[in-house]
Amino acid sequence: MKRLALSLLALSVTSALFAADAPTTPTFDPHRLSEDVKTLSSDAFEGRGPATPAETKTIDYVVGQLKAAGVQPGGDLKNGKREWTQAVPLLQSDIAGTPSLSFTVNGKNESLTQGKEIAVRSALDGSKAVDIKNAPLVFVGYGVKAPERHWDDFKGVDLHGKIAVVLINDPDFETGVGDFGGKAMTYYGRWTYKYEEAARQGAAGMLIIHETAPASYGWATVANSNTNTQFDVVRDHPTSVHTPLEAWIQRDVALDLFKSAGLDFEALKKQAQTREFKPVVLKGETFSANYKINAKVITSHNIVGRIEGTKRPNETVIYSAHWDHLGVGAPDAKGDKIYNGAVDNATGTAALIELARAFASQPKPERSVVFLNVTAEEKGLLGSEYYASKPLYPLATTVGVINMDALDPHGPARNFTISGSAKLDLLDELTDTAKQWNLVYSGDPKPEAGHFFRSDHFSFAKRGVPAISFGSGDDWVDGGVAAGKAAEEEYVSKHYHQPSDEWQASWPFTGMARDLQILYKLGSDLANSDTWPNWSKDSEFRAARDATAADRK
Repeated sequence: MKRLALSLLALSVTSALFAADAPTTPTFDPHRLSEDVKTLSSDAFEGRGPATPAETKTIDYVVGQLKAAGVQPGGDLKNGKREWTQAVPLLQSDIAGTPSLSFTVNGKNESLTQGKEIAVRSALDGSKAVDIKNAPLVFVGYGVKAPERHWDDFKGVDLHGKIAVVLINDPDFETGVGDFGGKAMTYYGRWTYKYEEAARQGAAGMLIIHETAPASYGWATVANSNTNTQFDVVRDHPTSVHTPLEAWIQRDVALDLFKSAGLDFEALKKQAQTREFKPVVLKGETFSANYKINAKVITSHNIVGRIEGTKRPNETVIYSAHWDHLGVGAPDAKGDKIYNGAVDNATGTAALIELARAFASQPKPERSVVFLNVTAEEKGLLGSEYYASKPLYPLATTVGVINMDALDPHGPARNFTISGSAKLDLLDELTDTAKQWNLVYSGDPKPEAGHFFRSDHFSFAKRGVPAISFGSGDDWVDGGVAAGKAAEEEYVSKHYHQPSDEWQASWPFTGMARDLQILYKLGSDLANSDTWPNWSKDSEFRAARDATAADRK
């Protein structure tokens, strides 16, 4: 009770600081947010891995909270009634045993250890085994083929039977200027794109060179995310987007390879930042891999709650967050194997639950509101990708998507941000709403990290639906920008995708409680209006939205 009293006191202080002229909205209880996060990220939930017993436990908890709130099920139709979930068939793939991995450098075999020098993903192209023997290595710069930018890193090279070696991020990352948005990452900078392009080029595999700054995370994150069970949506032609081998290598490993081949890594990197770059063979060096694959199709689930609109029920506002994390994996230095995922993303799931509770406590909106808790975000946005490709409610009449991923459990900030630098009406409306709490919008502090492509709103954005992923601010009331940035840097370096992402009793959750008032107001305003937000006229997503304009008349 003492902690609850302190939480409420902190929230009242926050309200006094920020909401003197703020609109009347439901309040959010920091203690309840804390308890939701504490429960979902406890060891009992075993890191919330999809298709594990922890999935059932997570669904039961979230659905129980939604039921108690008075929200209705909004998932798959069965016998004319909605269920609480949407079934998501996924290909589940594991490497059987310890993979045999090596380079041959000038006739000498150099073995590689999975998770140490290299992080190999289990095959998602339908292979039952991977058997690559002495495949030549070809450096293809940033691995970009972008005709609209007159850019081609491949220039006709034949990659069949060969391993492509690439840099992470965009050609603009190091200089901050060029044809790829400067420091802000485009989709060409994402590792997912690079693997897809390798498949289109016919490569036997791809090795992405890890560097912390352009990747925006350290090697521990790469190893933890890629050496465990892998998933993908079930595809008709998986080889069109996946090569047999998809892997990362440590920067030091790459430096040695280039040096042994008589190449200057830094000089080639500079060349790769220009249109004139041409693929370079790492002479005298090959790559070999041998391991079996255990693969099967499993069914995971998105959790879906819904409040039906009173006047325009076929028009939908979506709040989204992913419930999954990495499950049980390799132990850390302390022997902890449970990747609890407290910030990422028990915070977003807790926010979704409490927003549903708030909407259910108010008069029903004119438009429908959906609370979408998706699976397999950590495996490549797969739950949201499945929903967006097979929507339960038409995308053409989806007003917008408000995504919540890794919210800050500390105290309040004076600002907020979104992932990426996309321009759209939804951001303008969020900015105007936040002003009512005296919050200001700050651009994505790290657009080069490509966060826009790393959260579930992207699955909707690329299909034209106005979508944003809300980000907590870094200008803290207590400590300013210095404190906010220090906390962010500590989280990314020490806790992100690591077992130490655990609930802390010291977290006040007062910032989240205030931010949820803003997100509630934004969604409520949309749900009680007849407006249709859109992307800016020069957005790459505008055409897809405009193509469905007739459905919104």
